[in-house]
Amino acid sequence: MIPAPLRSCPDFLRLWWSRLASVSAGQMLMVAIGWEVYDLTGSAWDLGLVGLLQFAPALVLMLPAGHVVDRFHRATIVSCCLAAQGAVAAVLWLSPFEGLSQRTLLLGASLVLGAVKAFQMPAQQALVPLLVPSELLARALAFSSAGLQAAIIAGPALGGFLYVGGSDAVQAACVLLFAVAAALASRVRHAPPARSEPASLHTLLAGVRYVRSTPVVLGAISLDLFAVLLGGATALLPIFAKDILHVGPIGMGWLRAAPAIGALLVSLALSRWPIERGAGTKLYAAIVVYGLATLAFGLSTSFVLSMVALAVTGAADMVSVVVRQTLVQLETPDAMRGRVSAVNSVFIGASNQLGEFESGATAAWLGPVGSVVLGGLGSIAVAALWWHAFPALARRDHLAAPQASASPPQAASSG
Repeated sequence: MIPAPLRSCPDFLRLWWSRLASVSAGQMLMVAIGWEVYDLTGSAWDLGLVGLLQFAPALVLMLPAGHVVDRFHRATIVSCCLAAQGAVAAVLWLSPFEGLSQRTLLLGASLVLGAVKAFQMPAQQALVPLLVPSELLARALAFSSAGLQAAIIAGPALGGFLYVGGSDAVQAACVLLFAVAAALASRVRHAPPARSEPASLHTLLAGVRYVRSTPVVLGAISLDLFAVLLGGATALLPIFAKDILHVGPIGMGWLRAAPAIGALLVSLALSRWPIERGAGTKLYAAIVVYGLATLAFGLSTSFVLSMVALAVTGAADMVSVVVRQTLVQLETPDAMRGRVSAVNSVFIGASNQLGEFESGATAAWLGPVGSVVLGGLGSIAVAALWWHAFPALARRDHLAAPQASASPPQAASSG
């Protein structure tokens, strides 16, 4: 299962297992929160609000989060963030605040989770290049994504199954998984960050300036932002599961897992046969396929067809993810990876959490089917516009720039 070249990177594998546990827990928790919110309110707007409350802290905390990641031990940051998410799951499980409505508690938990992930995501992204040689980075990112997608498959399916016994069962399982993930991350060793300049507005904005001045990086992450923001249908899955496909919480768990099934197959293939030529063309083609599959899901009234369409969206999105993340990491100096990864994380958060809000808001206006169909058309339009706006990205052949040279990670340190 583990590609032979990566078996010699034990700290990368510890991080991989940690992500497997934490993503499973995170997906289970979001299944429980999404289903419970819709069960309580029956409101598409409230489902979108869950996504907005997770995105807002990432936007506010982007600059300080990036600076923290570049100054402190990245594995420790990841471990602390996972422990904090376990604490949120414990609060939802035990409900210790008397007099607080369940809706308020669920929305408050979404806000806290967003704040924690504002630090966790850039730390995780900037950590991987320290744990593997640069020539293995694309393969490591693909394999990491394979584990992530396996967790996204298992997490929602298990979450939907456990939810039959009540949300308490889901939340208790999440507490355990987050604890395991935090313990594994705490054992990851890597070189300490280089001494950096003191915090100032100039250093805080360095990541933003770098992304803006690097067309290939800006084009890749903005393309993913707008395509997934418009095309995402995740927030509306409780509506499709309950009111259109009539499959209940277990069916919703499988619908939420379906994109990961396609993504898992593609990520396993890319970890064995990484993209070597035509990176830009393949990125744009993947976005178009993503939009077409989103259209198919929006128009489907069959559970099987909906599962297939969502699996295709996941497969196409995985090509985009691997190309984008590899480009960002290879094009960015290590001393700035935290700040650039923080900017990238906001783009990812916008495409996911803000995309969920956009889906909920347009569903309240056009209905769930109209919202998803409009989003699929929007993703295709974005691919066409970006092809002309970022010609350097469209022409990019190899993921690594010609002048880039492979180099092993620095010697491990307990940090």
